[in-house]
Amino acid sequence: MTTGLPSQTQVTELLGAEFARAGFEIEEVVIDSRARPPRIMVIADGDTALDLDAVAALSRSASDLLDGLDDVQDDYVLEVSSPGVDRPLTTEKHFRRARGRKVELDMTDGSRLTGRVGETRGDTVALVVRPGRGPNQKWELREIPLTGIIKAVVQVEFSPPPEAELELATGAIESHARRMEAGE
Repeated sequence: MTTGLPSQTQVTELLGAEFARAGFEIEEVVIDSRARPPRIMVIADGDTALDLDAVAALSRSASDLLDGLDDVQDDYVLEVSSPGVDRPLTTEKHFRRARGRKVELDMTDGSRLTGRVGETRGDTVALVVRPGRGPNQKWELREIPLTGIIKAVVQVEFSPPPEAELELATGAIESHARRMEAGE
């Protein structure tokens, strides 16, 4: 049975290079031929945020490319979006792209950590944590092996993080690593 829609593989192959030129990669393609009109959803992610301008530009170019296919005969709705905050972080690139975001980690040893994602290097991620609950507790940076993480989910925040925590996660990590390498 033909649906008049391209396959997931066709969409990925057709749009992949265009998305890559814009600095994004296609994470997932979902085609719902039962919806009326049918729906093609393209989930993209990149090292920079997929803002509304980027979504609009990618949607226009994706629509032009898809409309140019000979076998696409049905009307369809095209949606281009980012993975959303509920997507678990499962790869090194997911952690790299979540730098500065607050996450909750379930660890292989049964513990749970909440912290802010810092730099990801190879198979480890730096996590900014506060070891105690008191106001005098300082933020500290922990190196977490990715193999020690069972599940990682970005936490929704309704207020800005403390400046010291954010600075440690986003700006001071490189200088911290250099000091650690120098044995300071």
